[in-house]
Amino acid sequence: MTDRRYQEAAFEDVMSTVEFRVSPRPHITVDTDVCRSCTTKACVHACPADLFVPTSEGGILFNYEQCFECGTCYQVCDGEGAISWSYPDGGAGVVFKRG
Repeated sequence: MTDRRYQEAAFEDVMSTVEFRVSPRPHITVDTDVCRSCTTKACVHACPADLFVPTSEGGILFNYEQCFECGTCYQVCDGEGAISWSYPDGGAGVVFKRG
């Protein structure tokens, strides 16, 4: 058995292996009619990218183009049918590259 240790990569090196490509097709859709009746607006508080913005009329504004694809909004939403989530089309979204 060898005592081979791996050197931890620098944050900048790890991030240099990530690309983000915006798909023309949204991978998340929000039914704002359902959102108007939501009392918790959990997506607003849980989204790590702050992509859900409440409106003064009780609805939600959402922009999928900067989404991290974590699915947190879909997991915390308690409004049935409010959020539809799917993986982005191939080649879009967060792309990790090697080499």
